[in-house]
Amino acid sequence: MTVLRLGTRGSQLALAQARLVADRLEAAAPGLAVELVTIATAGDRDQSTPLAEGERPGWFTTAIQEALQRGEVDIAVHSLKDLPTRRPGGLVIAAVPLREDPRDALVSRTGAPLRDLPRGSVVGTGSPRREAQLRELRPDLDIRPIRGNVETRIRKVRDGEYDAAVVALAGLRRLGLETEAAEIFGLEEMLPAPGQGALAVECRADDARARDLLARVDDPAVRLAVTAERSFLAAIEGGCSFPAAAYAEHFGSTLKLHALVASGGRIIRSKMGGPAETAAGLGRQLAEDLLQRAGLR
Repeated sequence: MTVLRLGTRGSQLALAQARLVADRLEAAAPGLAVELVTIATAGDRDQSTPLAEGERPGWFTTAIQEALQRGEVDIAVHSLKDLPTRRPGGLVIAAVPLREDPRDALVSRTGAPLRDLPRGSVVGTGSPRREAQLRELRPDLDIRPIRGNVETRIRKVRDGEYDAAVVALAGLRRLGLETEAAEIFGLEEMLPAPGQGALAVECRADDARARDLLARVDDPAVRLAVTAERSFLAAIEGGCSFPAAAYAEHFGSTLKLHALVASGGRIIRSKMGGPAETAAGLGRQLAEDLLQRAGLR
């Protein structure tokens, strides 16, 4: 029996995602046993600082990557949207094995969708990207920071601290909580974060065994889509604290990338298509177009 140690955060969502990857690996490699190793990150330890103020690149990933570099685990599973575009030395994203629905969802205390929330309702989000799009959709709402995992955010809404909160639909689905969604936003209403819903599996670049195993569960189509999205984000030189969004979808051999940036109280949107194999260049090109239109170049 071959054992592979998988590093993950300890939240219920992170563990559910890690188990999805572990199951795929064990199915693809008979005789393999994947052992989950939980690691606390800076974002897990600090539950008070608003995300927009405190979050730094790697807030939810660096501790796990450091454990991987030290050889304490063999692979690491992350929500791809949490991974900084600047890559640490000696590590590679060896698999992007699956992607859940990337859209955002609204959880509300009364079950009302966004359009039916009373004026002045308190809506929680820790994301400047979501905040900018919420303010465009409903400028009369009171948008406030919110912290905690998916279950905690739902509880804060149920307890009346917030009238509603925006969360990733992928998280709700992976936790079996999709019925909590009062509304699922269309991509034209709420464009997701680059990589949202996708999982990334890292390993050490010189670990041939791990790279071979992970190659068996990599999804090339998902990898191309998130490559375009993350190339856009890297060119924007932003992160979760910068109001930017991107989502790529396949149309045969063509990739269409939708993106936006928020600047000066306005949202600038654009989209661009091209051959799927040019994913990285497509992301960079669209970023440059949006930055120029936003007056940031």
